[in-house]
Amino acid sequence: MTKLVNSLKGVSSRRLRQGFPDLVRHYGWADKLWYGSYFAATVAGAPLSVVKEYIEQQNRPG
Repeated sequence: MTKLVNSLKGVSSRRLRQGFPDLVRHYGWADKLWYGSYFAATVAGAPLSVVKEYIEQQNRPG
């Protein structure tokens, strides 16, 4: 799992830097885009619509 996550972080970091160089510089992400740690979880077969709704609710207060 660690190798997969690190690979995804590396690829996404390179693509973000290539596609949005001004945004990366603006937010001061010159050295690192991602923290060294990660979190992984399962959703126990929940429908994608339920998972999507749960994630969207995370950005809303109270």
